[in-house]
Amino acid sequence: MKITKNKYLLGFAVAVVLLAIIRAVFPGVDNSQQTTDNSQQTEIDSQETSTDNAPLSIANSRHTIFTGKKHRILGVHNYKESFPDSQAVQIVAAEKWGVRPVKNREDAEKRMKELVYVGASPYYHIDPLYSSIPYLVPRAAVLLQDIGQAFYDSLYVKGVPFNQLIVTSVLRTENDVVKLRRRNGNATERSCHLFGTTFDICYNRYHPVTQPVRDDTLKWVLCEVLRDMREQGRCYIKYEVKQGCFHMTVR
Repeated sequence: MKITKNKYLLGFAVAVVLLAIIRAVFPGVDNSQQTTDNSQQTEIDSQETSTDNAPLSIANSRHTIFTGKKHRILGVHNYKESFPDSQAVQIVAAEKWGVRPVKNREDAEKRMKELVYVGASPYYHIDPLYSSIPYLVPRAAVLLQDIGQAFYDSLYVKGVPFNQLIVTSVLRTENDVVKLRRRNGNATERSCHLFGTTFDICYNRYHPVTQPVRDDTLKWVLCEVLRDMREQGRCYIKYEVKQGCFHMTVR
């Protein structure tokens, strides 16, 4: 059946009239739809506003060094009593676990299979070395690394900013010992440092990583770590007053 132009216009007019009658009889139909649309738009706008105003949790959050309950800093009751191991005690361990004494720097270069380079680590700082070289036997290198890591762990749980230990002396050659004895008559000829088993960590200076901390606070923390290492049978330790360091030999 072909729909003519006049019939199409007549049908359209009838549809408009019917819609007008429905709206007149039921006026709430259009308002209900409009209210629903407005409600949905308001909800969307509210969500957008809430999202825009919400703070970014990552950007605005405050991170602390340690979020748990901080451990107390106790230190040790007496430095000399806690770390009494003399040269006579340490030399026995040095001769047992160490290498044959290195003559000079050239000899050290030829003995690299026996020694481990310890001149760089995230857990400790090496002072400029004038009377020693940064090498140890593997057993002592592991001990030094473990002490540095344990010191970091202890600082973390106590809520203390990170500071590195400072190593002041490592392996000494026979030439180093001779030169040292010329300047210091008290230096021993049969030094434990000759065997690559011994190193010194100073207790009155530290290398800041995040921010400086009082040296005595860091010393107390370090003493706790070294006391534990000694009690575990890992090393012998002597508290050196004049040199301002802990002199230790691996066991």
